[in-house]
Amino acid sequence: MFDIAVFGSLFLTLFVIMDPPGITPIFLALTAGRPAKVQKRMAFQAVCVAGGVITVFGLLGHQILAYLHVSVPALMIAGGLLLLLIALDLLTGKTDEPQQTKDVNVALVPLGMPLLAGPGAIVSVILAVQKADGVTGQVSVWSAILAIHVVLWLVMRYSLLIIRVIKDGGVVLVTRLAGMMLSAIAVQQIINGVTQVIQGG
Repeated sequence: MFDIAVFGSLFLTLFVIMDPPGITPIFLALTAGRPAKVQKRMAFQAVCVAGGVITVFGLLGHQILAYLHVSVPALMIAGGLLLLLIALDLLTGKTDEPQQTKDVNVALVPLGMPLLAGPGAIVSVILAVQKADGVTGQVSVWSAILAIHVVLWLVMRYSLLIIRVIKDGGVVLVTRLAGMMLSAIAVQQIINGVTQVIQGG
């Protein structure tokens, strides 16, 4: 009832796309200045949001995109633009957003989506679910999806220990670094989307 090859292939693909180690500085930057309890809750919320989005698209991805007349490249470009806006805020050090709003937004956007449940992860899951043969294949695919989300939660949950070491000055540095990384990810995502539009045309 379990196909280790299918599980391993999808898990590795999602690991590379969702990048648990790479999400650490971004998570620390976006949640900096909040109590540890709030940060832990936000890590859990972000993973739940990502898992929910991935699950919905895994089950109904083709139907949703077809109904909305949205192509995958358009999804990639929109996600890239959204990430770029967040990255600019991190780079310029904007902190004028109300704390309560930030608590909600950071867990949902950009952490839950499109950072974790981005276009790449969504498309990979849609294709994996479509290609999975029988009950064994489906169990393996959904087990891989669950496993990568557990890994993401553990990485973000325990990355909070880093804050105790780097202190406030380090947090500022990590925030700027995260902004640079996030802007690069955003630009690359936009480029990939535009390239697919050109190739498709």
